[in-house]
Amino acid sequence: MPGGRLSQQERQQIALGVADGLAYAEIARRLERPTSTVTREVMRNGGPTAYRADLAHRAAERRAHRRRQAAPRGTQAPAPSHGRDPEAVREYEETFTTVLMQTGAPKMMARVLTCLYTSDSGSMTAAELVQRLQVSPASISKAISYLENQGLVRRERDDRRRERYVADDDVWYQSMIASARGTIQLAETARQGVSVLGRETPAAVRMENIARFLDFVSESITRAADQAREVLHTKPAPKPEPSADSPT
Repeated sequence: MPGGRLSQQERQQIALGVADGLAYAEIARRLERPTSTVTREVMRNGGPTAYRADLAHRAAERRAHRRRQAAPRGTQAPAPSHGRDPEAVREYEETFTTVLMQTGAPKMMARVLTCLYTSDSGSMTAAELVQRLQVSPASISKAISYLENQGLVRRERDDRRRERYVADDDVWYQSMIASARGTIQLAETARQGVSVLGRETPAAVRMENIARFLDFVSESITRAADQAREVLHTKPAPKPEPSADSPT
């Protein structure tokens, strides 16, 4: 199975597959690549309606060049944390960012959120985010403001009085509850149209059915989020200590 970076020929095959309306999984199967590789490649280069193989290849070359320039010369690379493979971590972060973008998050906001989620502390300063993502402080500030408005991050001060941005364990719960509230509001608005459109008309029946459907969905989301909330705070069970007579 091929590995490493996509070649220009592979990108041309991706472009043909997208143009033919093939699913990402089918394109990936033909290339013998993971589906996530194809999905990330298309989404980071304009999406299915704007993907161009030559532009995507040049963009990849520029990114590789910037990474080489950013690497400090004459110094030894830091040891990977917890024995992690840095390249595998980078690939995973790109995949996670792509998935967040597919849910509607703008690219920079998705990149910042991925950084916070994949850091062991779950928090970073603005300077750390700037260094990690190689972007301007203004880009980080704009992304954080957006994420705060969405309830996805919060600010706190550390013991050195530095402002840190935190994605804590309750973020997903709050996000689900906010989604449920938005769905409830949409259901109420749909139901308001019933009397306006005439209760017995086909349009009114349609709006009533939409409202009932959204009511059920919002109630289900809220109930499931409340029931599953403790999962977000579950710690891994400690490994049992080997007994004295256990085989070694």
